[in-house]
Amino acid sequence: MLPRRRLELPPTAGLPLRWSDLRPGGATLAADITAQLGTPPLQLECSGTASLLIALKTLHRRQPHRHRVVVPAYTCPLVAIAVRQAGLQLQLCDLRHGHYDMDTSALRSVSDERTLAIIPTHLGGRVADVAAAVNVAREVGAYVIEDAAQALGARRDGGSVGLLGDVGFFSLAAGKGLSIYEGGLLLTRDPLLREQLVHMSASLTRDRIDWEARRSIELLGYAALYRPAGLRLAYGNPLRRALRRHDPVSAVGDDFPLTIPLHRVGHWRQAVGAHAAARLPAFVEQLSIQARRRLRRLQQIDGIQILDDPPGGSGTWPFLMLLLPAEAQRDRALVQLWQAGLGVSRLFIHALPDYDYLAEIVPTEAVPNAGDFAARSLTVSNSPWVTDEDFETICGVLEATSD
Repeated sequence: MLPRRRLELPPTAGLPLRWSDLRPGGATLAADITAQLGTPPLQLECSGTASLLIALKTLHRRQPHRHRVVVPAYTCPLVAIAVRQAGLQLQLCDLRHGHYDMDTSALRSVSDERTLAIIPTHLGGRVADVAAAVNVAREVGAYVIEDAAQALGARRDGGSVGLLGDVGFFSLAAGKGLSIYEGGLLLTRDPLLREQLVHMSASLTRDRIDWEARRSIELLGYAALYRPAGLRLAYGNPLRRALRRHDPVSAVGDDFPLTIPLHRVGHWRQAVGAHAAARLPAFVEQLSIQARRRLRRLQQIDGIQILDDPPGGSGTWPFLMLLLPAEAQRDRALVQLWQAGLGVSRLFIHALPDYDYLAEIVPTEAVPNAGDFAARSLTVSNSPWVTDEDFETICGVLEATSD
């Protein structure tokens, strides 16, 4: 095992907050991001998951006879929780082998007149094949919701992701490219649907002083600790305690509550996000340049598959997502790297059916490609704090475990 660093690197490349971001200001976050992305007006919600929940309930009101929501079998457990809270039925779709996209043949086989929505996912900032989901959805009369929670700033053919389907959403959670600790943004091209999303949000959310006070305190802690000198306390030590308990689900934070809080985002957190958002485009570009350079080094290592964007896609790069040839090889690398403070981690520990705490939410289905993806994948942080020396150390371990 590598010696533990004094400073802890984050598993994702979040945009660090500055103390000047914490000053009061206008609550213009949604409008500012709208202008940056060149999209129709964005709708601010208290989390990406809340955004998904509002979208699902809005679409179900449009088509109340449809109850099924098709999701990739390897995705964030919060997606399954949102579907359950919306009163809908989860339908899993297996992935393409060795890829983050849903398998198109499998997607067609699980979609029918009962399907309300299909949710393709821009996993880890990589641009998903939304067009395939749109084609299948149109065949059965369903909607498409783009899960771009990890892809704020990603583009497809020059335009923002989130617009090819009927609805899209981004997350502003801790560690994302832009964070107000928890927040989400909804978007749609359809003016009538946009109005319905606004009305649904107004009916479900209220001003909650308790939740906003909690999120404001958490945001202050995030501003103070999201840097290598503070991440050992906030991230590294809890990670290592969980791994000592042989609890990888807790180690990566996959153990979510089964109820999604719904409340309005206060003016101060909106102002913090608006101040920081001015730096977001340059930060996304910096990460892309660094990622492209480091991908070339990873391509020199035998057997490693690097997940990249399709033609026309330009994703964000919070981390580099890798598939190793076998689970045993992946685990040998993690023994060396996961606790070393170098920003190497796993995205989601399991395919959705394999989380014990989701047993009453997720159907028991065979999804071998999703399980294989979970078993062979690891992530390498693309944070600017990961130096070239740090990255070469990581590559050295990956090379040694490939022998």
